[in-house]
Amino acid sequence: MKHLKVFIFTAMAALSLSSCGITGHQVSNYNVAQTQLQLSQKNFKVVGNVEGSSHATYVLGIGGISRRAIKENAIADMYRNANLTGAQMVTNITTTVKRRFYLFWSQYDYIASGQIIEFTE
Repeated sequence: MKHLKVFIFTAMAALSLSSCGITGHQVSNYNVAQTQLQLSQKNFKVVGNVEGSSHATYVLGIGGISRRAIKENAIADMYRNANLTGAQMVTNITTTVKRRFYLFWSQYDYIASGQIIEFTE
């Protein structure tokens, strides 16, 4: 009987401390200004990379903000971090979502990244 209690306690502890995680990657065009990039000419140069992030935590599915709002906040944070000036824009924007599920709560982390380019002509 003692071994059964130890086994049940160990199994419960292992289940309560375990988690599952899922990572997804989405490539989309989130440019606010519809600028047409002419790739046939060398009229731009890559200045650098930029990244922004946002996250939310849910307990029993309650709390935080919607997943769409988390994604939009990550993209807004990325644009804030870009400090664009003059003829610069962010392109090749990708979003990565990391979802972690625990026994009673879950966490969503969105990371938006892109390249800053500057038009030379």
